[in-house]
Amino acid sequence: MDDAFTGTRAPTHVIDAEALAAWLSTAIPGFQGPLTIEQFKGGQSNPTYKLITPGAIYVMRAKPAPVAKLLPSAHAIEREFTVMRALAGTDVPVPRMLALCEDEAVVGRAFYVMSFIEGRVLWDQTLPDASNAERTAIYEEMNRVIAALHKVDVRAVGLEGYGKPGNYFERQIGRWSKQYQASITGPNEAMDRLIEWLPSHIPESARDEREVAIVHGDYRLDNLVFHPTEPRVLAVLDWELSTLGHPLADFSYHCMSWHIRKTGSARGLGGVDLAPLGIPGELDYVRRYCERTGRGDAQAVMKDWNFYLAYNLFRICAILQGIAKRVEDGTASSAQAREAGAGAKPMAELGWAFAQKAGF
Repeated sequence: MDDAFTGTRAPTHVIDAEALAAWLSTAIPGFQGPLTIEQFKGGQSNPTYKLITPGAIYVMRAKPAPVAKLLPSAHAIEREFTVMRALAGTDVPVPRMLALCEDEAVVGRAFYVMSFIEGRVLWDQTLPDASNAERTAIYEEMNRVIAALHKVDVRAVGLEGYGKPGNYFERQIGRWSKQYQASITGPNEAMDRLIEWLPSHIPESARDEREVAIVHGDYRLDNLVFHPTEPRVLAVLDWELSTLGHPLADFSYHCMSWHIRKTGSARGLGGVDLAPLGIPGELDYVRRYCERTGRGDAQAVMKDWNFYLAYNLFRICAILQGIAKRVEDGTASSAQAREAGAGAKPMAELGWAFAQKAGF
């Protein structure tokens, strides 16, 4: 665990603790102050707070302040609350949702409160403090959880209206192109090429409208809370980008780690000799996911893999560009924001490299 990301500090923007405690005392059974508020250091988007009382610890996720400059559809904390509440009781571990406040008069922005999960947040994907057997088990558990998510019956958990039907990639490419263009802070030729290339190169596997699942949108190692000593996920966090969509979009996003090198704020496995570490190679990891989801031959999935990777690197570039814009505007929510925003251009360049290898 890296305290630079998981530790706490004083809130960046002052929150009225008295007003918040008064609201929580009416919204959460058993809540009782006095209340102390600390802000988690990690997180580039929605600031996350540790709410400490004599009897319990809670976690609050809020929209960033000031809210006036938010991009349309960004920072949808209401959606995070909805999807995690719906997943309670499934094979996807999530914190317990306690209260949602959409009244910005309480603390100046919308927020929700959930249970605090005591565990490990692992940031370095090479897992330097683990044994080979532990690394293998942690990657196997990550694979199990994302497969479980994609197997959730959308209707059974009441999320059939959580996303729009059909044309998932067309809509996502359009959405992230607009988000990127609203956040431009400088030239990025590779991103311009991806915006032009992606809509006209969507493969048939990505157009199958039967392929609908709950997609997390940012499934990666450091958005998971592991048991303090066991290779077991206790909670999947940060559902801001979740929706209904194509499961391979979600899974291939997760697999970008095998291609991104560890540089600056980027944390990946690119260029690492994995076998001596006990970490599975990408193809073996894809095979395990296909086995778990009943998808069949992993080679069939890999046929269009370069498109999926190009799409996801385009998408992460748009997200990082949004962070860069918030840095420029002075509304970034963490100390690592400037470094993260600088990663937009390298991600687009890697994405364009995969597009050129797609062969169609």
